[in-house]
Amino acid sequence: MELSRTRAVVARLEMLPEIGSTNAELRTHVADAVAWPHLSVLVTENQTAGRGRLDRSWIAPPGASLAVSVLLRRLPDAGEARGWIPLAAGLAMADAVAAQLPEHDVAVKWPNDVLVDGRKICGILAEAAADAVIVGAGVNTAMTASELPVPTATSFASLGATADADRLLADYLGGLDARLSALAASGDAVSSGLHEAVSARCATLGLDVTVALPGERMLEGTATALDAEGRLVVLSAGSEHPVSAGDVVHVRPVRR
Repeated sequence: MELSRTRAVVARLEMLPEIGSTNAELRTHVADAVAWPHLSVLVTENQTAGRGRLDRSWIAPPGASLAVSVLLRRLPDAGEARGWIPLAAGLAMADAVAAQLPEHDVAVKWPNDVLVDGRKICGILAEAAADAVIVGAGVNTAMTASELPVPTATSFASLGATADADRLLADYLGGLDARLSALAASGDAVSSGLHEAVSARCATLGLDVTVALPGERMLEGTATALDAEGRLVVLSAGSEHPVSAGDVVHVRPVRR
């Protein structure tokens, strides 16, 4: 795979023929900031032990998807601002996917799943490391309709499109770096414009949702907004509940 555009965007790029988990492999290099600086990236089309949110497994046939992990070292100082990193990644990937699928509805399901026409095409997992954050993403590229793991998934191929992997990665990584640079410079998501941009892409807002919370608790209500910390605000029984972590199910279909 030729990734010349991506190489021009990042500090270091390693293309691997096969790997268990790009996030786990990149974590082994965190301590070496000289050899693995900010925007160091691992990419593979055959990830055999990928993980998603809530420690779910993520497996795809070889060559059917793209797994990419990026090491972020230039981080916002404020902890509240760092909470926006996964949302910024979801936004950057949604923008990159939308650029290649202009006739489709591309959105973000809070906090960072990327949807095309209401179906998931990409999952993102952000993990904290020592003075750094590793963001991993898995995009369904060449996966056929019969290979999709669940009816709620989709791919470029199942939509009749061929993904330009180099353009997708360059757009995603460049967009993510730009968003995080603005966030670090301003100190908060509102003044940097990230809050507005994520809100505009977020398919969850305005929908009735069911949220599985830690401790096996359930919250049902309407997703009304993202607060200044990136939490999902759910209106339930007349009260607003900010959700920082949880598994969200859209009760109503994604808006068109």
